[in-house]
Amino acid sequence: MNLTVTDGDVLSRIETEKQSMSKSQKSIASYILENYDKATFMTAAMLGERVGVSESTVVRFAARLGFNGYPELQKALQDVVKNKLTTLQRVDITNNIIKDNDILQSVMNLDISRIRTTMESIDRAEFARAVDAISEADNIYVLGTRSSFALSQFITFYLNYMFKHVRNVNSNSSSGIFDQIFKISKNDVFIAIGFPRYSMTTIKAIRFAKDKNAKTIAITDMPSSPLAKCADITLIARSGVISFIDTLVAPLSLINALIVALAEKTRALYPPH
Repeated sequence: MNLTVTDGDVLSRIETEKQSMSKSQKSIASYILENYDKATFMTAAMLGERVGVSESTVVRFAARLGFNGYPELQKALQDVVKNKLTTLQRVDITNNIIKDNDILQSVMNLDISRIRTTMESIDRAEFARAVDAISEADNIYVLGTRSSFALSQFITFYLNYMFKHVRNVNSNSSSGIFDQIFKISKNDVFIAIGFPRYSMTTIKAIRFAKDKNAKTIAITDMPSSPLAKCADITLIARSGVISFIDTLVAPLSLINALIVALAEKTRALYPPH
């Protein structure tokens, strides 16, 4: 069953369901209600270890609440806190999670978890549509701001090996962006990359591209993202926060897959002589 959860509803639901849960599940519920800001950054295994139950018990707890798995519960908790935590609070949460653990292993395990979740949940049909749209476009525009700027540069660098007309839109100013994309048309593709907190500049730009009837592709973190709402094609990759930095390993892995698929597509379209 798919469960739609607004920012505060997940905590209310846990509180409501808690009394009818098993002893182990009550322990998980109590911990989340008291430490949801920390739980949101934990994998199922980490949460189970902290509470003293098995990883499978944590997974069943998520299912008990109506989620399709622990990652959906984790995402709902992230939605609660993502706009409420200061940089110092994020650093404190990370310190509490890793404590005496190996930082290298802890951080990499979190990234592995996000890649696995992205791989399991990605819509293969949407991915194929994105490959087709990019390969058939007359012009390709790519925009990512803030921490997503590095991702936009990365994909643009490799797209330029395969296609003639690729532009990494300079995000220094809103007016400058629209000067760069004002000629965009129905035969072009606009790729918007964005994760919380979402850039209004990127949102306005993808809306502009859509109004110009260009094919719009969003690479973002969830279907309810404001970028996804403006996109013809949406590719979902799980992001997150470790300490004060955005962890974009899963989005980068998705972009890697997109580049490889495009390389295979263009080789088929234009075989070497």
